[in-house]
Amino acid sequence: MSDASGRAALLKGIRAWLVLFVVCLVLSGATAFPLVHELRWAESALRALSAPEYAPGLTHWIERVRYGLDAVDARYPFVLYGTDWLAFAHLVIAVAFYGPYRDPVRNIWVVEFGMIACAGIVPLALICGPIRGIPFWWTVIDMSFGVFGVIPLYVVREKIKRLARLAPYTPPAAV
Repeated sequence: MSDASGRAALLKGIRAWLVLFVVCLVLSGATAFPLVHELRWAESALRALSAPEYAPGLTHWIERVRYGLDAVDARYPFVLYGTDWLAFAHLVIAVAFYGPYRDPVRNIWVVEFGMIACAGIVPLALICGPIRGIPFWWTVIDMSFGVFGVIPLYVVREKIKRLARLAPYTPPAAV
């Protein structure tokens, strides 16, 4: 395989992994906008699937969270503005990944920043989860976002490092 075709294959792989990561980041952020409706839907779905019988802990937790969100939405809807900002932050961070998509070698720092952010999810969940009364099993689910999020970023980082080792390197054309 020639250097040019090797670079092209690496660039294609980098971009595919970045698109996957960005899509997941956008989807996880976008779900923070309609929380009240999502919890009502989730509770209905759990009941339709007979989850109270098989997963009473999950069902109770979803009911509790839905009740809390309904109460906040009815009396203090401005509190939910915080989740709007959470969603917005996901979308803004996703935009930052256009840099490595366009020029991976020069913008590897964005990927490394994302990896650091993924690592930060674990201590945040372990510290804030208990403070906020989050069940440990839900904290594990929250931590999984960081664990699974770092995987595509690690793959991208390794591919970018291989791309950087190929000489001579010229930045790809903007897409």
